[in-house]
Amino acid sequence: MNGLMIILLAFLLNLPNTFYQDDMTDKQNPFFNEYGTPFEVPAFNKIKNEHYMPAFEAGMEQQSNEVALIAYKDEEPTFENVIVALDRSGELLDRVGSVFFNLSSANTNDSIKAIAKKVAPKLAAHRDNIALNEDLFRKVKSVYDNRDEMDLNTEEAMLLEKTYQNFVRGGANLEGEAKERYREINKELSVLTVEFGENLLNETNAFQLVIEDKKELAGLPDYVVAIGKAEAESAGMENAWIYTLQKPSLIPFLQYADNRDLREKIFKGYINRGDNSNEHDNKKVAAKIAALRVEKANLLGFESHAEYVLDNNMAKTPEQVYKLMDRVWEAALPMAKAEAYDLQKMIEAEGKDFNLEPWDWWYYSEKIRKEKYDLDDEQLKPYFELNNVKKGMFDVANKLYGLKFNENTDLPKPHPDAVTYEVLDRDGSHQAILIMDFFPRESKRAGAWMSSYRKQQKKDGKNISPIITMVMNFTKPTSDSPSLLTFEEVSTMFHEFGHALHGMLSDCTYEMLSGTSVSRDFVELPSQIMENWAAEPEVLKSYAVHYKTGEPIPQELIDKLNASKHFNQGFATVEFTAAAYLDLAWHTLQTTDLQDANDFEKNAMDKIGLIPEIVVRYRSPYFAHIFSGGYSSGYYSYQWAEVLDADAFQAFKEKGLFDPKTATAFRENILEKGGTEDPMKLYIQFRGKEPDASAMLRRKGLL
Repeated sequence: MNGLMIILLAFLLNLPNTFYQDDMTDKQNPFFNEYGTPFEVPAFNKIKNEHYMPAFEAGMEQQSNEVALIAYKDEEPTFENVIVALDRSGELLDRVGSVFFNLSSANTNDSIKAIAKKVAPKLAAHRDNIALNEDLFRKVKSVYDNRDEMDLNTEEAMLLEKTYQNFVRGGANLEGEAKERYREINKELSVLTVEFGENLLNETNAFQLVIEDKKELAGLPDYVVAIGKAEAESAGMENAWIYTLQKPSLIPFLQYADNRDLREKIFKGYINRGDNSNEHDNKKVAAKIAALRVEKANLLGFESHAEYVLDNNMAKTPEQVYKLMDRVWEAALPMAKAEAYDLQKMIEAEGKDFNLEPWDWWYYSEKIRKEKYDLDDEQLKPYFELNNVKKGMFDVANKLYGLKFNENTDLPKPHPDAVTYEVLDRDGSHQAILIMDFFPRESKRAGAWMSSYRKQQKKDGKNISPIITMVMNFTKPTSDSPSLLTFEEVSTMFHEFGHALHGMLSDCTYEMLSGTSVSRDFVELPSQIMENWAAEPEVLKSYAVHYKTGEPIPQELIDKLNASKHFNQGFATVEFTAAAYLDLAWHTLQTTDLQDANDFEKNAMDKIGLIPEIVVRYRSPYFAHIFSGGYSSGYYSYQWAEVLDADAFQAFKEKGLFDPKTATAFRENILEKGGTEDPMKLYIQFRGKEPDASAMLRRKGLL
């Protein structure tokens, strides 16, 4: 230790516990004080954009000081003074980061975008300063090397294992130029991933299909016409209808619009996002991200980014992922081709002479669904009013786990559209806060997700309850009707609620392991299993009531819904699996040469034989999951988890949908455990055996 460091350490060690306060406490900055709200929910009503950077800077400084104490204090390294101390560090940084990054996804603006670009490289450098601190790693390694001599429980042993592995995977064993290059790569990636997401949001918001001739609305149901009218009114346009690239607007337009040229226009607007060779183009951004990831993986001793990522997942290797995807692809592709054949026959039966194109698929498949099953979304939507669906979802959680959801209008909200609930456990004790945000807006990215403003942990003998958020982009209410969902949106809502339950029911000691802090191919199990209850007739009858008459959904419609559950599964499975293949194609690259994104994508899709009538669910320039989210080399995980959830739900089907013993076993072995044990071990503890893919393939109609 050099003389300057000894002086610094002596200074730090003699400071009182509040040594940050004088410099960092700003009475006007909510992050530097307790929020003073019920359950310490973030004071959204007081937080302003100018508060973020000072809080980020102070948070990084605070954690740097905490890490210095751990790394340089002259004492024998122990589990408590190194591993636990690291887990407890960075409280202020977590506090500001959780608010900022949640709002940058759901309620951004130019100021927040500028802050994101400014803070991203700073945070990357800060993380590297910790991960690459040789003295700190020496202490972590000392504890790890002596783990067999410690009386650690299962969770403590996992915290130690993951802390050590995080350092190794974070470059702690690198030296000299390799270490410096590693820092540079992380800095570049932090900026590029933010840029990718911003470009995509700008591209999505830039497109509008403006219709001024009512004749061009032919085929659209009243509710879809109302969506277009409401969008035009919000844009200040009279006698017009506007359709956007948000799914609640895009999908029904593709399903019902008779005007083929307009279907093509909006479809191409969607699939060409980030591929318009303008200032928001993402092709070179994606290629650069992929190349940097190869270089980073090589520095860490892996041949590809996929090998690096999967080494930390249940799948372990790209070969294991391909094994699952190939099995699904071989079953789904012939089904998709048969579906395409049927659609082409319908086109010809109408006397049309064009070949089926991707912008025709939704339109003609909806016609076939109507013809084969006498069923369409227009019949179903009146029974899926948002608040009724939400109540049904809460009822499922109550029957399974005893949870109660009480709306609390006194809590600050991140956006006026948000709704906040206090969640109570079976015994009436406080369990969590749940914030739900349902509708699209220009400041919100597309899609649906769950996140947290505060993760559950136990500290100083006290349980710190989680604050969880669910963010969706559902059909907005109009002047004529409330928010009416498609069944796909209902499933999405149950899906994100499953993630929320994983966060809310966490019962872990350490933040690093709590809630959804599990491998990517395990995290989707709690979400996807919840989708099963949404479609069960017993549950449907409890929440699917007509928004006007209050009549429950008739058995006839339930029967039609069940009869059509395999409908279009070839398309859905091929569209998804193609994206999983594309993800792996980008991330099994072993060259740092920059790829032409469009050529690379075409070659990847040609290799698997994707038919031209189907476009991969996420093309490279808007594949946010892998280029600006956390799913690089992990998009397959939804399919991997489908194997788990289909097999796991069989336990409920065998014993009863709400069997208390089965529900308790799922809560105690899966939902409460977070990442405290090996995921396969947790699954076997719940199910009594390893999962079998047959249940998933059978459910999709692929067997």
